Amino acid sequence: MRRPWALDYDTASCTIAAALAIIGEKWTFLVLREAFNGVRRFDDMQRRTGMPRQVLSSRLARLVSDGILRKAPYREEGQRPREEYRLTDQGLELFPVVVALMTWGDKFAGGPEGAPVLLTHRDCGAAVHLELTCTAGHVLASARDVTPLPGPGARRVA
Repeated sequence: MRRPWALDYDTASCTIAAALAIIGEKWTFLVLREAFNGVRRFDDMQRRTGMPRQVLSSRLARLVSDGILRKAPYREEGQRPREEYRLTDQGLELFPVVVALMTWGDKFAGGPEGAPVLLTHRDCGAAVHLELTCTAGHVLASARDVTPLPGPGARRVA
């Protein structure tokens, strides 16, 4: 068997590790789940996720500082001004990641009764699914159809 090229390259610039440093924690993904489901207010997120208030506050602050969520002011009649959390464009780019995790969970970690959430296209109502394609338009069936190569940010091990 040929030696994998990756063994000759340093992992210090790994963008997977960099992304996981920002979003790769259970509570963070649950905040993202809620944001993608339209839940924007702290108390609603806390109730739906069951996470401690201090943990939620910390996760929201981190997602705001990393540019994934933004604060938007709101005020209910007779109440003090408050803030809710909305996805930024950068945050919206995480949707395929969340959908991929949900799809995997539905298939391998869910119960026998089926998926708890169904995703449908707003315009036509058809089911939504992820598809990996190359720039030539070919649909890739699995990871076996992909060849990883060193990119411009790859650095050889000294």
